[in-house]
Amino acid sequence: MAKQRKLHVLEYELAVKVNKDPSGGFVAKSLVWKDCYAQGDTIDEVTNEIASVAASLIELYKEEGLTIPLKEKKTSKAIFRIPVYTS
Repeated sequence: MAKQRKLHVLEYELAVKVNKDPSGGFVAKSLVWKDCYAQGDTIDEVTNEIASVAASLIELYKEEGLTIPLKEKKTSKAIFRIPVYTS
């Protein structure tokens, strides 16, 4: 039987502001991380996109040894909080 490994989940809080784009769609920008922003046609799309951008930036910052400007919460539980937005 294979040895079970403990799953360590890192959770970050990312405060963003979402605005309508004058040319259509929406723009989301992090309130604390100038490199983290995204565009999307819907609120759902832009929030998913900025979450993906943040995940990519976190990976990049870790590889480069840079400080990630977000609060980190460590947990060993495989429980994820997934926000669902509607308009």
